[in-house]
Amino acid sequence: MSDHQDQSPEAIRHAVLDRYSQIASEFDPAMAADCCAPAPAAAAEAAAGCCDDAREAAYFDHIYQTDLSGLPVEVTGLSLGCGDPLAVASLQPGQTVLDLGSGGGIDCFLAAAEVGEQGHVIGVDMTEAMLARANANLEKLGATNVEFRRGEIEALPVEDETVDVIISNCVINLSTDKPAVFHEAFRVLKPGGRLAVSDMVRLGELTAEERADLVSWSGCIAGAEEVDFYVRQLARAGFTHISIRDRDQPDIELAGALHLPMAKARVFSARITAVKEGNGEQGTGNGG
Repeated sequence: MSDHQDQSPEAIRHAVLDRYSQIASEFDPAMAADCCAPAPAAAAEAAAGCCDDAREAAYFDHIYQTDLSGLPVEVTGLSLGCGDPLAVASLQPGQTVLDLGSGGGIDCFLAAAEVGEQGHVIGVDMTEAMLARANANLEKLGATNVEFRRGEIEALPVEDETVDVIISNCVINLSTDKPAVFHEAFRVLKPGGRLAVSDMVRLGELTAEERADLVSWSGCIAGAEEVDFYVRQLARAGFTHISIRDRDQPDIELAGALHLPMAKARVFSARITAVKEGNGEQGTGNGG
């Protein structure tokens, strides 16, 4: 990494935007898309299988518990997630669902099938090329209960208290202002609404070099926050009943647990859920 590389939030945002625009523009249905760009060796090692040579077999294949057989390869091939948010979303017919960073639309289309024709799904993405792919997929599928909007997850183009469930799949880690993301999520959720996302988090510290590397940001490594930070920021936004569980060890609750210092950071995919209390008041959750 160059010592003169611009590491400002705006530079990181542009690096992420450029990377995902390239993925969408160059997407070939005959070959699944890949969010992992070349990363520094130390950062790749910290990811423990996320973005190394064995990443597809170890981490990104077979991540969905949901049946994907009804979706065309133009949708499934452009999946860039690290988990299955629908597995913890508990969607019900008639609900309004918001997908933060909807990409090619896979999670939106899966959610649409669960909420039915009386429900509604909104996908928000900042990447024009991804939105073009998503809308082409929407036309191909003919789904009438899905729409895609251009916008940033730190400033959602969604009205206050209009959403029942927020989902997201390996996107929040890409933001340089996660507190803003959580506050926006809280704003648009109805009282009693839920956040149910898959995201990359970590236990232990990344080095300053790993945190600053722009390629590692777009590869879902450098932006992964510590579990305790994630919990604190969700709680400060007003969420309660916060849960963070390793996708591969779902029986172990990490939110509020004691985490011993680690010599080397471990970055992993987590299932994260939280609730906006029915009375709309801000609570402390597990973050104190």
